[in-house]
Amino acid sequence: MATAFLNGRVLTDAGFADKAVLVERGRIAAVTGADDPAVAAAGRRVDLGGQMLLPGFIDTQVNGGGGVLFNDRPTAEAIRAIGAAHRRFGTTGFLPTLISDDLDRIGEAIGAAGRAVAEVPGVLGVHIEGPFLSPERKGIHDPAKFRRLDERAFQLLTSLERGRLLVTLAPEMTTPGMIARLAGAGVIVAAGHTDATYEETVAALQAGLTGFTHLFNAMSPLATRRPGAVGAALDDTASWCGIIVDGSHVAPAALRIALKARGPDKLMLVTDGMPSVGSETKNFLLQGRPIRVVEGICVDEGGVLAGTDLDMAGAVRNAVRLLGVDLPTAIRMASQVPADFLGLGHELGRIAPGYRADLLMATDSLDILESWIGGEPS
Repeated sequence: MATAFLNGRVLTDAGFADKAVLVERGRIAAVTGADDPAVAAAGRRVDLGGQMLLPGFIDTQVNGGGGVLFNDRPTAEAIRAIGAAHRRFGTTGFLPTLISDDLDRIGEAIGAAGRAVAEVPGVLGVHIEGPFLSPERKGIHDPAKFRRLDERAFQLLTSLERGRLLVTLAPEMTTPGMIARLAGAGVIVAAGHTDATYEETVAALQAGLTGFTHLFNAMSPLATRRPGAVGAALDDTASWCGIIVDGSHVAPAALRIALKARGPDKLMLVTDGMPSVGSETKNFLLQGRPIRVVEGICVDEGGVLAGTDLDMAGAVRNAVRLLGVDLPTAIRMASQVPADFLGLGHELGRIAPGYRADLLMATDSLDILESWIGGEPS
């Protein structure tokens, strides 16, 4: 049975338009006029009441939500709870993210994600952030978990049965050859928590690295004679950069410089969200360390950043306010751009014929009134 979405402002590739959207079998069949006979023939009708109809947001870095931390509960059920918490704020596609842990726990997370892709709406795979990271740029990660990326780790990272696997690593903790093997096996490789030189990072890019995890944070900075990982990220033209736009993790001016260097089609909004997102409880434990939310950011007892309390709707609002982009561009940075990064740009991230009907009904202030994944409401 076809569903017609009517009486809304639809965000198309050309901008907002007074169109109707027809959905059949979970996919967008047409973006058309309200007077199209197919609209009248639709078995179900959704009156948007003049609100915006947007593509669903895609978040590649979701550590937790709804009071659940993925590291604590690497199960499909935990992933479902995390997804439900973030969906309230417009996230219809996400990667549950495991921060640095033991290989056995990584194996549990990958297995759970494979099951969740088949069972939980919106799960696109899994993000393994570490433990192949630099002690010099550890951030909140536990350096006792850090290790080089060896053959056993390679076998584990290439074991996901369904969906996309993204690994964040420090290029200096492995070799270009290993990065090439991972990329050749279908793993998406990003640099993060790295003290790599510009030259090491460029070598990793040439080997198949295609992303940078939370650009600027926990990576060697751009300096006059040592451009570092940040310099390599800004100098490259092909890779994508995740950015945390909360006004605290990175100075807005630095993000605006990155925007001018790379353009909005290569910068994707991420939350780095923690269990506090969508939860009334704003304190939690991260691998035994107390974490609390202070003005929207998560910090440990020493003030070290430990992810965020940010949701994707908030990230989009912040991109408009702090980066100076218009609303359609900010939404694209939260939908089409991460879809492209994940190699899913042919079916996710746009309101266009053939695309999966991952949709949001939202007010002008980006309050999410309803969401659909594959045409099914929440």
